[in-house]
Amino acid sequence: MIRIAAVADVHFGADSVGTLRPHLDLLPEHADLLLLGGDLTRVGDPDEAAALAEELRGVDVPTLAVLGNHDHHCDAAPKVCDALEAADVRVLEGESAIVEVDGTTVGVVGAKGFGGGFAGACGSDFGEPEMKAFVGHTKEIASGLGEALSSLDTDVRVALLHYAPVKDTLLGEKLEIYPFLGSYLLGQAIDEAGADLVLHGHAHGGTEKGVTPGGVHVRNVAQPVIRHSYRVYAVGQTEASASGHAAQALERTGQQA
Repeated sequence: MIRIAAVADVHFGADSVGTLRPHLDLLPEHADLLLLGGDLTRVGDPDEAAALAEELRGVDVPTLAVLGNHDHHCDAAPKVCDALEAADVRVLEGESAIVEVDGTTVGVVGAKGFGGGFAGACGSDFGEPEMKAFVGHTKEIASGLGEALSSLDTDVRVALLHYAPVKDTLLGEKLEIYPFLGSYLLGQAIDEAGADLVLHGHAHGGTEKGVTPGGVHVRNVAQPVIRHSYRVYAVGQTEASASGHAAQALERTGQQA
C-alpha cells in the first residue's frame, strides 16, 4: 500500500506561520508522499507562498502541488511556483512526476482544472468569444490531464486537481455555483485514461468522498471539508480486486488545523 497525505485550500498567509508545521513533523511515519491540491495562498502573493514554503521546508517526504484560483489572483503564479519549488515542493500543471516508494512507482499528474459544470447543466463553447474561452480553457486542461495520465507507466496513478471532476464531492454546495467548482470534462478525461485515485479541493462546503462514472475514487481534501491538516489515503491492491487498485481512508489523519 502507498500512503498518500493530502490537503487543499490551506489559504496560507503571514498570520498562518507556525500553524501547519507542527502537524507535519511526524508525517514520514504516516505517509510516503504529500500532495497539495491548490489554493495554497490567500491571494497568490509571492510572500504568502514564501511563508508556506518555509512551513514545508524539510518535510521528509516528496511533496507535489498544483495551484488553485486564489494562487492566480495577483497574476504572480510563476513567482508563487518559484517560492514553493525553492523548498523542494514541485508544482505541476499538465505534467507528471514519478515517485518510487519501496520498489513501487507512483505517477502523479497535476492540473488546476477549471469550471464549466456537469452533465445536464454545463456550459458549451458556443456563442460569444468569452464563453468559448471559458469552456475552451477547461477542454485544454482536461485534454492535457488525460494525455499525461495515459503516458504514465507506473504501478499507481494519481490525478491531483484543484477543481472537482465529479458532482459527488460538491454535495453541500449551492447548486448554482457547481459550474464554477468543476467540470465533467475532467472526470471524463480521467476515466478514459485511467487512474487509481483523484484528489481535489476548492469546494469548501462539499463532501469528501465521490467516484467518477468509470469507478475511480475521488476525494475532496479541502481543509474545511477534512477538518485536519491533512488526511492519509492508502492506494494499492486489495484482496477483493487483485488486478486493480482501491483507495481507502486510513484512521490516521493530521491533527486539527
